[in-house]
Amino acid sequence: MTGTFPPLAPGVWGILATPFRGPDLAVDTASLERLVGLYRRVGARGVVALGVLGEAARLDSAERELVLETVAAAAGDLPVVAGMSATATAPAMEEARRAVRCGAQACMVLVPTAERVQLVDHLRRISDAAGCGIVVQDHPLSTGITIPAPVLAAAASESGVAVAIKAEAPPTPPTVDVLSRESDIPVFGGLGGVGLLDELLAGASGAITGFAFPEGLVATVDAWWNGGFEAARSAYLPWLPLVVFEGQVKFGLAIRKETLLRRGLIEDPRVRAPGVGMPEELSAVLDAHLAALSADAQVRGAPGFAVAV
Repeated sequence: MTGTFPPLAPGVWGILATPFRGPDLAVDTASLERLVGLYRRVGARGVVALGVLGEAARLDSAERELVLETVAAAAGDLPVVAGMSATATAPAMEEARRAVRCGAQACMVLVPTAERVQLVDHLRRISDAAGCGIVVQDHPLSTGITIPAPVLAAAASESGVAVAIKAEAPPTPPTVDVLSRESDIPVFGGLGGVGLLDELLAGASGAITGFAFPEGLVATVDAWWNGGFEAARSAYLPWLPLVVFEGQVKFGLAIRKETLLRRGLIEDPRVRAPGVGMPEELSAVLDAHLAALSADAQVRGAPGFAVAV
């Protein structure tokens, strides 16, 4: 084993969308740099490239390297975590080595088994191969694997290489509670931030997730640390309707990209097949959400806040 690695800092770590452009939907590096710049401005603790909603599984290996290199260069001293789509150990080791070469400081690894011993071995071998810490991502929607929270906590702790656990098996608050009590590893929520308040109450250190207005999530977590539940609830409420709207199954990423387009951060909202775009019928609904945010005095002063309506 390579030894222990420092845990992820508490707060918000942003999952980056992967923007595309042109008839062939090539990776749009200029837009990607703008997204990284947004997270820097709003006070995120780091960024994650090639997450599940970063469309990593729809990129070839050269494109994944391009994304990671672009993000690492734009991030500067902001830490970069690389998501990985492989669930088998050997290809995951290869992905992790490539990610570290491209500038990632840690890798986010999907839980591929509910067997504790096998999971410990999987995490250690990936960390040994790449020389980096591991964010253990429990995302059964992607893997089809359901692992009991005590087993996950034990495996992550026993591995000696886990720098965070990302809990995305709904309902998340009970899982966060168990994980935060049964291990010393920081636990983060995800799923677009829809359960953020409840996860913080359950012991989460923050969120590792994407949202078209990450300043809202940052403000909520900062308020939690500085003023507790009531302060966090007040900070979160203006953003909650859009969090829920963006979290729709099937269309969530398309809604996020359309919103990022309207913020002037990306040039094209398209997603790669087999993903689908935002239905035209939802455009007026998004207009209403964005107009409400633009009119809300509580959010207009948020770092990075800007939107065209």
